Amino acid sequence: MGVEMRVAVVCSSNQNRSMEAHSFLSKRGYRVRSFGTGNQVKLPGPSLDKPNIYDFNTTYDEMYKDLLRKDPELYTQNGILHMLDRNRRIKPKPERFQSCKDKFEVVITCEERVYDQLLE
Repeated sequence: MGVEMRVAVVCSSNQNRSMEAHSFLSKRGYRVRSFGTGNQVKLPGPSLDKPNIYDFNTTYDEMYKDLLRKDPELYTQNGILHMLDRNRRIKPKPERFQSCKDKFEVVITCEERVYDQLLE
């Protein structure tokens, strides 16, 4: 047998696209990790100019409970609580790609800006 392929999936905040791909690939037996490249984790807030901002050390569970406390109806309706519930079942907290020293055979980025950040 050959070496098992290690896959990294990267988006900006390690919340939506990277975590959906993480879930999908891990269910199919891939060795996968997911990451973000941003300086902070940003989630939609009550308006475009008022996002919820968290440090990468904040757990998905802490984010979930914070938004549940702030406005359970809004964050249920816009799907953020559902997304965070999925995320906390996959891993404890978001991770920054820049902080990881592991090597991967394949790195998938979810948008061009994230690709550019990885190259830097």
